[in-house]
Amino acid sequence: MSLGRRLSTPAVILAIVLSVILAGLLVWRSARDTDAGGAPGAPAASRAPSSGEPRESGKPDGEGNPLDGTVVVLDPGHNPDNREHTREIARRVDAGTHRKECDTTGTATDSGYAEASFTLDVARRARTLLEGLGAEVEFTHDGDRPYGPCVDERARAGNEAGADAVVSVHADGSGEGDRGFHVILPARVTEGSADTRRITGPSRRLGEHLVRAFAGATDSAPADYLGGPVAETGLTVRDDLGGLNLSRVPKVFLECGNMRDPREARRLSDPEWRQRAASGIAEGVEAFLLGERDGARSGTGDGA
Repeated sequence: MSLGRRLSTPAVILAIVLSVILAGLLVWRSARDTDAGGAPGAPAASRAPSSGEPRESGKPDGEGNPLDGTVVVLDPGHNPDNREHTREIARRVDAGTHRKECDTTGTATDSGYAEASFTLDVARRARTLLEGLGAEVEFTHDGDRPYGPCVDERARAGNEAGADAVVSVHADGSGEGDRGFHVILPARVTEGSADTRRITGPSRRLGEHLVRAFAGATDSAPADYLGGPVAETGLTVRDDLGGLNLSRVPKVFLECGNMRDPREARRLSDPEWRQRAASGIAEGVEAFLLGERDGARSGTGDGA
């Protein structure tokens, strides 16, 4: 027998062993796939994320964002450059029931942190959060103009956008020792170019949602210096603000705190607190818009 014939027997044995091993492996894979819920030979089903793993959208697959199709206008109070344009912002414009200054410089902390810088920062943070919820967010200005806009322009921006909600972000300039936030609602006004009859109802609901969400997010209490009703509800009503008088869509002013009180000033100057303030705004707007949508579907909305 030749050397090649003597080597053929071990080779045949090895081939048989390998074939048996391969067949066993295929049987094992088929059984595993079947146990996992797939057809034999199909790829194993992918593992669903656990409850602790975030989804990209934060909602079940196949659902859109909660605020898809809504328009929110954020109105950062004042403008960091207003102080360089005192003559321009002093000109008088229509405020609905009267004429008043185009805009003001706003207040500031004792250390010089300006209300206009605060409002822009908080509004930008809130925009990011609201856009993440699916809302289309527009600004009355984004620090991109030399001064203003004037109060009538700010109202017009919300009207022309057909906004579902408008929030004008501010901080107060009251005395030392005065603390807390408050939301300003439009009064029922039908005089001059002002007619707020259709927006007082939804604006109040927007304000109520903002009070609850802002208090929860920032651990702040309603203002303690504007009387008992405000301290209890966080809400006040005014008829002298052109930004509210001229609005045709639900709108409120949010005074986030008092920059003239040292303790409040430290909070307002803290970026982490400003992020919490932005969260309160976004959560309040979201709750309002979802509530209005549910009311429209059920026919329980007041239509005002």
